[in-house]
Amino acid sequence: MKNKFLFTCGDINGIGPEISIKLFEHLLRKGTSDHFIFICPSNVFGYYHNLLKSKLNYKIISHPEDSNSHQLNLLSLPKVKMRIGSPTKISGIVAYESLLLAIKFLKANKADAVITSPISKYAFELSGIKYPGQTEILAEECNTKNFLMMFLSKKLIAALATIHIPLKEVSKTISSNFIKNKVKVLIDSLRYDFGIASPSVAVLGLNPHSGEQGRIGKEEINNIIPAIKKFKKNVEGPFVPDAFFAKHLYKNFDAVFGMYHDQVLIPFKMMNFNKGVNFTAGLPIVRTSPDHGTAFDIAGKGIADYSSMLSAFQYAKIISTNRKKIV
Repeated sequence: MKNKFLFTCGDINGIGPEISIKLFEHLLRKGTSDHFIFICPSNVFGYYHNLLKSKLNYKIISHPEDSNSHQLNLLSLPKVKMRIGSPTKISGIVAYESLLLAIKFLKANKADAVITSPISKYAFELSGIKYPGQTEILAEECNTKNFLMMFLSKKLIAALATIHIPLKEVSKTISSNFIKNKVKVLIDSLRYDFGIASPSVAVLGLNPHSGEQGRIGKEEINNIIPAIKKFKKNVEGPFVPDAFFAKHLYKNFDAVFGMYHDQVLIPFKMMNFNKGVNFTAGLPIVRTSPDHGTAFDIAGKGIADYSSMLSAFQYAKIISTNRKKIV
Protein backbone atom coordinates (compact mmCIF):
# COMPACT_ATOMS: atom_id res chain seq x y z
CA MET A 1 0.00 0.00 0.00
CA LYS A 2 1.33 3.42 -0.99
CA ASN A 3 1.47 5.89 1.90
CA LYS A 4 2.59 9.51 1.99
CA PHE A 5 4.36 10.77 5.08
CA LEU A 6 5.14 14.41 5.75
CA PHE A 7 8.11 15.41 7.90
CA THR A 8 8.62 18.91 9.28
CA CYS A 9 12.07 20.39 9.83
CA GLY A 10 11.29 21.66 13.33
CA ASP A 11 13.74 24.24 14.65
CA ILE A 12 16.34 24.59 11.88
CA ASN A 13 19.06 25.45 14.40
CA GLY A 14 18.53 22.21 16.32
CA ILE A 15 18.97 18.56 15.32
CA GLY A 16 15.65 18.16 13.47
CA PRO A 17 17.03 18.44 9.91
CA GLU A 18 19.97 16.15 10.75
CA ILE A 19 17.94 13.30 12.25
CA SER A 20 15.41 13.61 9.42
CA ILE A 21 18.07 13.15 6.73
CA LYS A 22 19.59 10.22 8.63
CA LEU A 23 16.14 8.64 8.83
CA PHE A 24 15.46 9.12 5.10
CA GLU A 25 18.78 7.48 4.24
CA HIS A 26 17.88 4.52 6.44
CA LEU A 27 14.37 4.09 5.02
CA LEU A 28 15.23 4.58 1.35
CA ARG A 29 18.26 2.31 1.58
CA LYS A 30 15.90 -0.52 2.58
CA GLY A 31 13.54 0.16 -0.33
CA THR A 32 9.90 1.13 0.17
CA SER A 33 6.68 2.00 -1.61
CA ASP A 34 6.07 4.85 0.83
CA HIS A 35 6.54 8.49 -0.13
CA PHE A 36 8.63 10.68 2.18
CA ILE A 37 8.06 14.43 1.91
CA PHE A 38 10.36 16.75 3.87
CA ILE A 39 9.17 20.31 4.50
CA CYS A 40 12.35 22.35 4.96
CA PRO A 41 14.15 25.45 3.65
CA SER A 42 16.36 24.43 0.72
CA ASN A 43 19.56 25.89 2.17
CA VAL A 44 19.03 24.16 5.53
CA PHE A 45 18.55 20.84 3.77
CA GLY A 46 21.61 21.51 1.61
CA TYR A 47 23.76 22.35 4.62
CA TYR A 48 23.00 19.07 6.36
CA HIS A 49 23.12 17.07 3.15
CA ASN A 50 26.72 18.27 2.76
CA LEU A 51 27.62 18.01 6.45
CA LEU A 52 26.58 14.36 6.57
CA LYS A 53 28.17 13.64 3.18
CA SER A 54 24.79 12.22 2.29
CA LYS A 55 24.29 10.21 -0.88
CA LEU A 56 20.54 10.67 -0.55
CA ASN A 57 18.78 11.18 -3.87
CA TYR A 58 16.08 13.83 -3.76
CA LYS A 59 13.92 16.04 -5.91
CA ILE A 60 12.33 19.39 -5.11
CA ILE A 61 8.53 19.42 -5.26
CA SER A 62 5.84 22.01 -4.62
CA HIS A 63 2.96 19.66 -3.68
CA PRO A 64 2.61 16.15 -2.20
CA GLU A 65 0.94 14.99 -5.43
CA ASP A 66 4.30 15.44 -7.19
CA SER A 67 6.11 12.98 -4.89
CA ASN A 68 7.38 9.49 -5.62
CA SER A 69 8.74 6.57 -3.61
CA HIS A 70 12.20 6.17 -5.13
CA GLN A 71 13.82 9.22 -3.58
CA LEU A 72 13.27 11.89 -0.97
CA ASN A 73 10.79 14.58 -1.92
CA LEU A 74 11.90 17.99 -0.67
CA LEU A 75 9.00 20.39 -0.31
CA SER A 76 11.26 23.39 -0.20
CA LEU A 77 10.62 26.49 1.89
CA PRO A 78 12.45 29.74 1.05
CA LYS A 79 16.08 30.10 2.12
CA VAL A 80 16.59 31.48 5.61
CA LYS A 81 19.45 32.50 7.89
CA MET A 82 20.72 29.75 10.17
CA ARG A 83 22.37 30.13 13.57
CA ILE A 84 23.11 26.56 14.49
CA GLY A 85 22.85 25.81 18.19
CA SER A 86 20.68 28.83 19.08
CA PRO A 87 16.93 29.46 18.96
CA THR A 88 16.07 32.56 16.92
CA LYS A 89 13.04 34.44 15.71
CA ILE A 90 13.60 33.02 12.24
CA SER A 91 13.90 29.43 13.46
CA GLY A 92 10.63 29.81 15.36
CA ILE A 93 8.82 31.14 12.29
CA VAL A 94 10.15 28.37 10.04
CA ALA A 95 9.15 25.64 12.52
CA TYR A 96 5.66 27.13 12.78
CA GLU A 97 5.19 27.55 9.02
CA SER A 98 6.41 24.03 8.24
CA LEU A 99 3.87 22.61 10.72
CA LEU A 100 1.00 24.71 9.32
CA LEU A 101 1.81 23.55 5.80
CA ALA A 102 1.81 19.92 6.89
CA ILE A 103 -1.55 20.37 8.64
CA LYS A 104 -2.98 21.99 5.51
CA PHE A 105 -2.04 19.00 3.35
CA LEU A 106 -3.28 16.47 5.90
CA LYS A 107 -6.64 18.18 6.27
CA ALA A 108 -6.97 18.06 2.48
CA ASN A 109 -6.19 14.30 2.54
CA LYS A 110 -3.00 14.78 0.50
CA ALA A 111 -0.91 12.75 2.97
CA ASP A 112 -1.43 10.08 5.62
CA ALA A 113 0.52 11.40 8.60
CA VAL A 114 3.07 13.95 9.76
CA ILE A 115 6.19 13.30 11.81
CA THR A 116 7.24 16.58 13.42
CA SER A 117 10.81 17.44 14.38
CA PRO A 118 11.44 19.15 17.73
CA ILE A 119 10.77 22.86 18.12
CA SER A 120 12.00 25.46 20.61
CA LYS A 121 9.35 27.09 22.77
CA TYR A 122 11.76 30.00 23.28
CA ALA A 123 12.09 30.47 19.52
CA PHE A 124 8.28 30.53 19.34
CA GLU A 125 8.30 33.22 22.00
CA LEU A 126 10.89 35.26 20.07
CA SER A 127 8.69 34.93 16.98
CA GLY A 128 5.55 36.11 18.75
CA ILE A 129 3.88 32.71 18.30
CA LYS A 130 1.48 32.32 21.21
CA TYR A 131 1.50 28.56 21.68
CA PRO A 132 3.29 26.49 24.34
CA GLY A 133 4.00 23.68 21.87
CA GLN A 134 3.11 21.91 18.65
CA THR A 135 0.35 19.82 20.27
CA GLU A 136 -1.73 22.92 20.98
CA ILE A 137 -1.24 24.23 17.42
CA LEU A 138 -2.40 20.94 15.96
CA ALA A 139 -5.48 20.87 18.19
CA GLU A 140 -6.50 24.43 17.30
CA GLU A 141 -5.89 24.02 13.56
CA CYS A 142 -7.97 20.83 13.63
CA ASN A 143 -10.66 22.52 15.74
CA THR A 144 -10.31 19.77 18.35
CA LYS A 145 -10.95 20.61 21.99
CA ASN A 146 -10.68 17.12 23.51
CA PHE A 147 -7.20 15.87 22.60
CA LEU A 148 -4.51 14.01 24.47
CA MET A 149 -0.72 13.92 24.61
CA MET A 150 0.44 10.32 24.55
CA PHE A 151 3.89 8.73 24.77
CA LEU A 152 4.55 5.49 22.95
CA SER A 153 7.10 2.72 23.31
CA LYS A 154 7.25 -1.07 23.45
CA LYS A 155 7.77 -0.88 27.22
CA LEU A 156 5.11 1.66 28.12
CA ILE A 157 2.25 3.64 26.61
CA ALA A 158 1.40 6.67 28.74
CA ALA A 159 -0.87 9.71 28.54
CA LEU A 160 -1.19 13.05 30.29
CA ALA A 161 -4.28 14.69 31.73
CA THR A 162 -2.57 18.10 31.63
CA ILE A 163 0.29 19.18 29.38
CA HIS A 164 2.22 22.44 29.46
CA ILE A 165 0.75 24.20 32.48
CA PRO A 166 2.32 25.21 35.82
CA LEU A 167 2.12 22.59 38.54
CA LYS A 168 0.05 24.93 40.72
CA GLU A 169 -2.68 24.91 38.04
CA VAL A 170 -3.03 21.14 37.80
CA SER A 171 -5.42 20.59 40.71
CA LYS A 172 -7.67 23.41 39.43
CA THR A 173 -7.80 21.82 35.99
CA ILE A 174 -8.51 18.16 36.65
CA SER A 175 -12.25 18.21 37.29
CA SER A 176 -14.12 14.92 37.14
CA ASN A 177 -15.54 15.78 33.73
CA PHE A 178 -12.12 16.84 32.43
CA ILE A 179 -10.57 13.52 33.45
CA LYS A 180 -13.50 11.54 32.04
CA ASN A 181 -13.15 13.22 28.64
CA LYS A 182 -9.40 12.66 28.49
CA VAL A 183 -9.63 9.01 29.50
CA LYS A 184 -12.25 8.46 26.80
CA VAL A 185 -9.84 9.81 24.19
CA LEU A 186 -7.19 7.42 25.49
CA ILE A 187 -9.48 4.38 25.37
CA ASP A 188 -10.73 5.27 21.89
CA SER A 189 -7.17 5.71 20.65
CA LEU A 190 -6.06 2.36 22.08
CA ARG A 191 -8.98 0.73 20.28
CA TYR A 192 -8.88 2.42 16.91
CA ASP A 193 -5.27 3.59 16.54
CA PHE A 194 -3.61 0.56 18.11
CA GLY A 195 -6.16 -2.19 17.53
CA ILE A 196 -6.67 -3.15 21.20
CA ALA A 197 -10.28 -4.37 21.39
CA SER A 198 -10.73 -4.06 25.15
CA PRO A 199 -7.96 -1.82 26.49
CA SER A 200 -6.92 -1.66 30.12
CA VAL A 201 -5.87 1.68 31.61
CA ALA A 202 -4.21 2.47 34.95
CA VAL A 203 -4.98 5.95 36.33
CA LEU A 204 -2.47 7.54 38.71
CA GLY A 205 -3.38 9.68 41.70
CA LEU A 206 -2.36 13.31 41.99
CA ASN A 207 -1.21 13.62 45.59
CA PRO A 208 1.45 11.70 47.52
CA HIS A 209 0.05 8.28 48.45
CA SER A 210 -2.89 9.14 46.17
CA GLY A 211 -4.19 11.46 48.89
CA GLU A 212 -4.22 8.81 51.62
CA GLN A 213 -8.04 8.69 51.85
CA GLY A 214 -8.24 12.47 51.78
CA ARG A 215 -5.65 13.20 54.47
CA ILE A 216 -3.14 14.67 51.98
CA GLY A 217 -5.57 15.95 49.36
CA LYS A 218 -9.15 15.57 48.15
CA GLU A 219 -8.64 15.43 44.36
CA GLU A 220 -8.66 11.63 44.27
CA ILE A 221 -11.94 11.40 46.20
CA ASN A 222 -13.71 14.36 44.59
CA ASN A 223 -12.48 14.19 40.99
CA ILE A 224 -10.46 11.15 39.96
CA ILE A 225 -12.49 8.28 41.45
CA PRO A 226 -15.89 9.59 40.22
CA ALA A 227 -14.42 10.03 36.72
CA ILE A 228 -12.94 6.56 36.36
CA LYS A 229 -16.06 4.83 37.74
CA LYS A 230 -17.71 5.72 34.42
CA PHE A 231 -15.47 3.24 32.58
CA LYS A 232 -16.03 0.16 34.78
CA LYS A 233 -13.87 -2.75 33.55
CA ASN A 234 -11.46 -0.77 31.34
CA VAL A 235 -9.98 1.54 33.99
CA GLU A 236 -8.42 0.98 37.42
CA GLY A 237 -7.02 3.37 40.00
CA PRO A 238 -6.09 5.79 41.29
CA PHE A 239 -2.71 4.14 41.93
CA VAL A 240 0.00 5.55 44.18
CA PRO A 241 2.42 6.73 41.46
CA ASP A 242 5.80 5.91 43.04
CA ALA A 243 4.77 2.42 44.15
CA PHE A 244 3.04 1.80 40.83
CA PHE A 245 6.26 2.26 38.86
CA ALA A 246 8.52 0.75 41.52
CA LYS A 247 6.50 -2.49 41.42
CA HIS A 248 6.39 -2.45 37.59
CA LEU A 249 2.60 -2.55 37.68
CA TYR A 250 2.50 -0.70 34.36
CA LYS A 251 3.28 -4.06 32.72
CA ASN A 252 -0.24 -5.21 33.64
CA PHE A 253 -1.96 -2.47 31.60
CA ASP A 254 -2.16 -1.33 28.01
CA ALA A 255 -1.63 2.31 29.05
CA VAL A 256 -1.02 4.55 32.05
CA PHE A 257 -2.84 7.86 32.55
CA GLY A 258 -1.06 10.46 34.67
CA MET A 259 -2.19 13.82 36.01
CA TYR A 260 0.75 16.03 35.05
CA HIS A 261 3.81 16.21 32.83
CA ASP A 262 6.73 14.96 34.94
CA GLN A 263 4.68 12.35 36.80
CA VAL A 264 4.59 10.31 33.60
CA LEU A 265 7.58 11.57 31.65
CA ILE A 266 10.25 10.88 34.26
CA PRO A 267 9.62 7.11 34.28
CA PHE A 268 8.85 7.05 30.55
CA LYS A 269 12.11 8.74 29.57
CA MET A 270 14.13 6.62 31.97
CA MET A 271 12.87 3.60 30.03
CA ASN A 272 12.88 5.04 26.52
CA PHE A 273 15.11 8.09 26.23
CA ASN A 274 16.33 7.38 22.69
CA LYS A 275 13.28 5.62 21.29
CA GLY A 276 10.17 7.20 22.83
CA VAL A 277 7.49 8.80 20.67
CA ASN A 278 5.09 11.68 21.28
CA PHE A 279 1.64 11.17 19.74
CA THR A 280 -1.33 13.55 19.71
CA ALA A 281 -4.46 11.44 20.17
CA GLY A 282 -7.97 12.63 19.40
CA LEU A 283 -7.12 14.54 16.22
CA PRO A 284 -8.64 13.80 12.80
CA ILE A 285 -5.08 13.68 11.44
CA VAL A 286 -2.12 11.52 12.51
CA ARG A 287 0.85 13.23 14.13
CA THR A 288 3.84 11.71 15.89
CA SER A 289 7.15 13.19 17.01
CA PRO A 290 10.40 12.03 18.60
CA ASP A 291 10.25 12.33 22.37
CA HIS A 292 13.21 14.65 22.77
CA GLY A 293 14.06 18.28 22.25
CA THR A 294 16.11 20.34 19.84
CA ALA A 295 19.46 19.37 21.42
CA PHE A 296 21.06 22.69 20.51
CA ASP A 297 24.24 21.61 22.31
CA ILE A 298 25.04 18.97 19.67
CA ALA A 299 23.39 20.62 16.64
CA GLY A 300 25.59 20.80 13.55
CA LYS A 301 28.05 18.18 14.80
CA GLY A 302 26.62 15.26 12.85
CA ILE A 303 26.35 13.05 15.94
CA ALA A 304 22.60 13.16 16.67
CA ASP A 305 20.81 9.82 17.14
CA TYR A 306 17.79 9.34 14.86
CA SER A 307 16.36 6.31 16.76
CA SER A 308 13.41 8.24 18.21
CA MET A 309 12.64 9.71 14.78
CA LEU A 310 12.58 6.19 13.34
CA SER A 311 10.20 5.06 16.10
CA ALA A 312 7.98 8.10 15.42
CA PHE A 313 7.74 7.10 11.76
CA GLN A 314 7.00 3.47 12.62
CA TYR A 315 4.16 4.46 14.95
CA ALA A 316 2.78 6.94 12.42
CA LYS A 317 2.60 4.11 9.90
CA ILE A 318 0.88 1.76 12.37
CA ILE A 319 -1.70 4.37 13.40
CA SER A 320 -2.49 5.61 9.88
CA THR A 321 -2.84 1.99 8.68
CA ASN A 322 -5.22 1.12 11.53
CA ARG A 323 -7.33 4.20 10.86
CA LYS A 324 -7.74 3.22 7.23
CA LYS A 325 -9.25 -0.09 8.35
CA ILE A 326 -12.19 1.64 10.02
CA VAL A 327 -13.00 4.10 7.24
